[in-house]
Amino acid sequence: MQDLVAALPLAPVTLVLLLPALAVPVLAGLSNYRVSAGLNMLFSGLTFVAGLLMLAAPRSRSDFIIVDDFNIFLVVLTTFIGFSTSVYSASYIGHELETGRLTPTFLRFYHAMYQAMMGAMNVALVSNNIGLMWVGLEVATLATVMMVGIYRTPEAIEAAWKYFILGSVGIGLAFFGTILIYMVSSNVIGGGIPAMAWDEIVRHADRLDPKLLSLAFVFLLVGYGTKVGLAPFHAWLPDAHAEGPTPISAVLSGLLLNVALYALLRFKMVVAGNPAAINVGAILMTLGLISLLFAAFMLYGRRDIKRLFAYSSIEHMGIATFAFGLGGPLANFAGLLHMTMHSLVKSAIFFAVGHVAQAKGTQRLADISGLSTTHPLLAVGFALGVIAIVGLPPFGVFMSEFLLVSTAFARQPILTVLLVAGIILALGALLLRLQQAIFGEPHGKADPVKASYLPLFVHLLLALVAGLWLPDALVRWFRSVAALLG
Repeated sequence: MQDLVAALPLAPVTLVLLLPALAVPVLAGLSNYRVSAGLNMLFSGLTFVAGLLMLAAPRSRSDFIIVDDFNIFLVVLTTFIGFSTSVYSASYIGHELETGRLTPTFLRFYHAMYQAMMGAMNVALVSNNIGLMWVGLEVATLATVMMVGIYRTPEAIEAAWKYFILGSVGIGLAFFGTILIYMVSSNVIGGGIPAMAWDEIVRHADRLDPKLLSLAFVFLLVGYGTKVGLAPFHAWLPDAHAEGPTPISAVLSGLLLNVALYALLRFKMVVAGNPAAINVGAILMTLGLISLLFAAFMLYGRRDIKRLFAYSSIEHMGIATFAFGLGGPLANFAGLLHMTMHSLVKSAIFFAVGHVAQAKGTQRLADISGLSTTHPLLAVGFALGVIAIVGLPPFGVFMSEFLLVSTAFARQPILTVLLVAGIILALGALLLRLQQAIFGEPHGKADPVKASYLPLFVHLLLALVAGLWLPDALVRWFRSVAALLG
């Protein structure tokens, strides 16, 4: 298989970057919605195939691009959810066009920006150059900012502006941290492009100036932590989810937060490689717990269904951050599994939420009820998604949280009590909201079953399978990345 992949005229990693770049001008020039939606799915599907081919491609590196176990895992996940979201998006955005919430001009813009966002995230994931990684996240941020404000309502514009300001501040701090890393590494490696290559910086980490390295990580933590949605840098996230199109909420929660955390973990490996630098693990555990507990309490006061699950994303990124801060083979394994399961399940929940909001004509939780009567299949999908995301068995989120809690009890028992308390608080809030939405007083007319329900149930099926059985190849893959993270 590797020989076959090597014989291809374009390497899979090149296709992962090239296909979205080609899609942007093509989709920007199309005014026919059905054609542009179909091409959006086609380009996203081809990018996913290229991501799968990376599994069989040899590991490689240059001063700009690196292919290793860590980013292959995330490229496959990102391109898969990008493809499934494009399938769901075709139906969702079509409904927005029919109701007049969007115009054909904005829809053309939407599809072009969707591919720009996916391509930029792929650039950040496969970049070996710390500056190029920053550029990828910056472009992805700008693309999502424009998509959040696509409805052009005062609320949507305010949310996009807030996202732009806070995201720009965060990405500016990350840029300054990146410059500091380059300054530190150039003193050891020498100036030029090689001093910005992540694998070279890691290799020489123990020789870098620990004081400047620690200062750089503080800027990177705040900068990329803003994009991860960690409290107290999270303020943009609930508004962006509530006011933007629901497919973008799915991608923001399922993918962009992961990519930002990935960038943070790359730099964590650099700092952790220097024994005299700050204790990165303790900082990440602290921020993870703050995010988890803050989001768990905030869940109880939400009145908008998309804001509710935006805070749920903050909660789960806090759990993953705590896992990587704890470190070690089991905790890192749990963190990787949690990132994967959260991406699958949270994107599935937003697929369901989008259909619910369109069916009921509102995002207000008080006006969403009786789904089991009016939309029984959608109610099943939504209920399973909530059951999965709160960490109940047999879904994969339960498995990742169980692994994390069990290893944390052995190493940090006091912090584990706070971890479990946050998880239980969030569980109570979401199950309370689920009961009202599913079994409350029904209102509104019933809708026929839609083909766009398929991505919802595919994601939930994958999360269910992961909770019951993980293939040996996937376990070895996670173990390899967990060892890489240290």
